[in-house]
Amino acid sequence: MVEQALLKVFCSNFVAYQKSHAAHVNIVGRNFGSDHKLLEKVYEDLQAEIDTIGELLRTIQSYFPLTLTDILDGSDIADNLEPDYGDGLDYIQQVYDDLEQLIEVYLELEDVTQNERGLNHLANYAQDRVRALKKHCWMLRATLDGRAV
Repeated sequence: MVEQALLKVFCSNFVAYQKSHAAHVNIVGRNFGSDHKLLEKVYEDLQAEIDTIGELLRTIQSYFPLTLTDILDGSDIADNLEPDYGDGLDYIQQVYDDLEQLIEVYLELEDVTQNERGLNHLANYAQDRVRALKKHCWMLRATLDGRAV
């Protein structure tokens, strides 16, 4: 159960990373500079976690997924970034939605590790990531000001 939860974290984080990086590179619009930098902070944070989560998988004697198909199959986040030919807010909304879903995946990891002896490091990690992701969500929500989130 812990292994499956941590694998889901890895896969979901990886997909969220790729989508946020694609949004960062492709965003256009009047607020390009600030939106580009905001999305850069998000994707760099998610990218930095890829190796960390992979190493956590190894601490529980599990393995890093070997193929993109395995990653997509194991993710709760869909591989469905829609083009945004407008002001960039659609990309920001999509990244926001993915981060909210990723928070749920981390909360699931916290739940399955909370009372397991020897797994406090995973529960603490999940809590730290939820805090970091909620900060990104706050910044994205502020940028989306007035749009449904």
